Amino acid sequence: MNQENQRAIQDDYPDDFAWCYGCGRNNNEGIHVKTYWEGDQTVSSVLPDKKYTALPGFVYGGFLASFVDCHGTGSASLALHRKKGHQPGDGVEAPRFVTASLHVDYLKPTPQGITLKATSEVEEIHPKKFRVKTQIHAGDQHVANGEVVAVVMPDTFVKDKD
Repeated sequence: MNQENQRAIQDDYPDDFAWCYGCGRNNNEGIHVKTYWEGDQTVSSVLPDKKYTALPGFVYGGFLASFVDCHGTGSASLALHRKKGHQPGDGVEAPRFVTASLHVDYLKPTPQGITLKATSEVEEIHPKKFRVKTQIHAGDQHVANGEVVAVVMPDTFVKDKD
């Protein structure tokens, strides 16, 4: 499905929680990861800026970790939203997740100047905990695998507004 005609789950995060460096639409310095459904898989694409250089011509591994992380939590949010009968853009606030664990395997150096695509399978392991297994491709090169265990954001993360 064409992502240009879809609404990303991150677009439905409430403004108070849309500041994440990786996926927050309100963070002007961030990466702005956006996650969508593509069949039963989730997908995100980003073109890393040159400021994310490890060595000339290659993307910094920390960028890939951030990409896996925010794509993973966004994927968990999509899965729970769908489980509850919703989809992005239907007027229902998206559930927010935080990362319980993050693991990345770097398979080969990631070239700069190529859009990176994350594809994931989401598995519910508890009503408030999801495991997201991700593959990252740079063009036709499989450059990294990742796994995120994401948990529904606890109420304690919400600042008292008084």
